Amino acid sequence: MLAYVVRRLLLIPLTLLGIIGVNFLFVQLAPGGPIEQVLARLEGQTTDATARISGTGAAETARAVPRAAGAADASSKYRGAQGLDPAFIADLERQMGFDKPPLTRFLMMVKSYAAFDLGSSYFRDRRVVDLILDKLPVSASLGIWSTLIIYLVSIPLGIRKAVKDGSRFDVASSWAVIVGHAVPGFLFAILLIIVFAGGRYLDWFPLRGLTSDDWADLSWPARVADYAWHMALPVTALSIGGFAGLTMLTKNAFLEEINKQYVLTARAKGLPERRVLYGHVFRNAMLVVIAGFPAALIGMLFTGSVLIEVIFSLDGIGLLGFEAAMNRDYPVMFGTLYAFSLLGLVLSLVSDLTYHAVDPRIDFGSREL
Repeated sequence: MLAYVVRRLLLIPLTLLGIIGVNFLFVQLAPGGPIEQVLARLEGQTTDATARISGTGAAETARAVPRAAGAADASSKYRGAQGLDPAFIADLERQMGFDKPPLTRFLMMVKSYAAFDLGSSYFRDRRVVDLILDKLPVSASLGIWSTLIIYLVSIPLGIRKAVKDGSRFDVASSWAVIVGHAVPGFLFAILLIIVFAGGRYLDWFPLRGLTSDDWADLSWPARVADYAWHMALPVTALSIGGFAGLTMLTKNAFLEEINKQYVLTARAKGLPERRVLYGHVFRNAMLVVIAGFPAALIGMLFTGSVLIEVIFSLDGIGLLGFEAAMNRDYPVMFGTLYAFSLLGLVLSLVSDLTYHAVDPRIDFGSREL
C-alpha cells in the first residue's frame, strides 16, 4: 500500500500540469483579456461586475495615463486602445506579463506554482493566496456543514428505506427527497428568504453575512450561536438538493448486501437485526458511499455555492472565482484552479486510503495504475 501511495503522490504534479496546461490553452483562445478590461475602465465602458472590483494595480495606472494622438495603429490589436500612447500599452503588457510569448508565460507560471507562489491579482492589488485565505472561511463553512448534514441525514434515511423497502415510508421519503432534488438550490434559497428572512412572512434569520457586526465583542457561546444563526438558511438551501442521490445510493447498497448469503447466515444464527445491519452489512455497503465523500465535499466547497453566496451576500471563493473569470483576472483564475485541483487530488487519495481502512481486503497497491 505504501508503494501505491508513493505512486499516486508522484502522479499529482503531472496531473496538475495537465489541468493547468489545458485551461491555459483555452484562455489563450478566449476573446478579451485583462488589458481590454483595463482599457474598458479607462474608457468608462466597464460592466457592473468590473465596476465592483477596486484596487491600485494596473487599473489605477490606467487612470493616470494621458492619451496620445495618432497612436491608433500602434495599439490597434487591443479593443478600446485607439488614441492611447503606445508606450502606455507596452508598459501595461509588461506589468501583466503579456510582453512575453504564451509558452514563456506558462513555464514561468508553472515554476511559480511549484514554489506555491500563486502571484497577485491584476485588479485587487493583493496576493492570490491572501484572497483565497480571506474567502475560504465562507466557502468552507458552507461546504463542510452542508456535506456533513447531507451524510448525517442521508445514510440513516437510506438504511431505513432499505429495511422498509416498498413500505409507505419508503415511497413517501422517496417523493420527498426527489422533490428536494428537483428544486434548484437558489430557488429554495429565495423561498427561505421570503418565508424566514423578512421577505414577506417571518423575520427569524439574518439575510447577509457570516456573522453579526458585533461578533468580536460576544462571548464564545454567543459567537457560536450567532454563527449558526447566520449559516442556517444558506446551509439548508445548499443541502436540500443533495439528499436524494446519497439516500438512494445508500439504500441500493444496503439492499444489495442484505440479500447476500452471509446476511442470511447471520440471521439464521439468531443475531439481533441491529447487529446484522450495523455489524455486518454496514461495513460492506458503505464502501461506495465513502468513495463519493471527497467528490461531494469538493462540489459543495467550490462549485455548488456561487449562487448561494450571491443570494445571501456571502463573499466566498465561489464568488471570487466567478468575478475573476468575468474580469479576466488570470492570476486569481489559475491560482484558485491550482489550489482546488491539488486539494481534489489529495482528497481522492484520502478516499482510497479510507477504502482500505474500512475493508483491508481492498489493496490498491496490488493493482497497476
